[in-house]
Amino acid sequence: MFKLTSNWLAQLPIKNVQSYQPVSGGDINESFAISDGQTKFFMKVQPNRGAEFFAHEVEGIKLLGQAANVPTIVDFGEINGDGFLILKWIEQSSGSQFELGQMVAKVHQIHANQFGLDHDFMAGRVPKNNHWQSDWQTFYVNQRLLPLANVAKQKGRWNSFREQHFNAMIEQINTYFAKHPTIPSLLHGDLWSGNFTFSGGQPYLIDPDVYYGDREFDIGVTTVFGGFNQDFYAGYNSVYPLKKGVEERLPWYRAYYLLFHLVLFGETYGAGFDNCLKPF
Repeated sequence: MFKLTSNWLAQLPIKNVQSYQPVSGGDINESFAISDGQTKFFMKVQPNRGAEFFAHEVEGIKLLGQAANVPTIVDFGEINGDGFLILKWIEQSSGSQFELGQMVAKVHQIHANQFGLDHDFMAGRVPKNNHWQSDWQTFYVNQRLLPLANVAKQKGRWNSFREQHFNAMIEQINTYFAKHPTIPSLLHGDLWSGNFTFSGGQPYLIDPDVYYGDREFDIGVTTVFGGFNQDFYAGYNSVYPLKKGVEERLPWYRAYYLLFHLVLFGETYGAGFDNCLKPF
């Protein structure tokens, strides 16, 4: 646990911090609720990682904010080599998943000319090459799937079953998109149920890992750990209907997300990854 010292706190752009306490903020960051006695803020810290880590998230929040409710950025930077990001506190409420689905669909209606992003994200636990590509299969296979598989192999989390079925899945992806090109949509990039919330009855998207890709990637991620109900998908389709046969393609994206968790957290996710690969 990262310890906030009075000297560290004194260097924040929020002056006269009166109180702070750790809060849950996922597996990646140290997270705190801080207050100057009048306003409450949410602060994430990356010890010894500098400001670079949060620069990507700040850009993602700004991009999503074109079409979605997002946290308000107060500031980000680094103190003694520790990266920090300060956001206005979001008071949580209940809300409509139909409206959440509509909002995600509006994000996906933001398009680019190519797949990728204007910068790589190298500060994460799994570095991501976002170099622009003109077709989705080149980006997804070469800049998402294969690099993850290589890390899994380096960690000893690979076997002949995974190699065989993973390669068969890649062949299917390449064959499909060679005949059915898709258009680049702005993606949240990590759209599991922990990365949306409601405040004042309105849906919000948080903790983005944005790039431009096939919009079905985000939809696939929503199906891995649950938390999205049928209202979400109905709301999405009311704005930007998914293409016929989407259920047959979602395993390509579930496989990525389960492989990502296998790489980060180990064989706890191995069975799920193998089950996803089995049909290929």
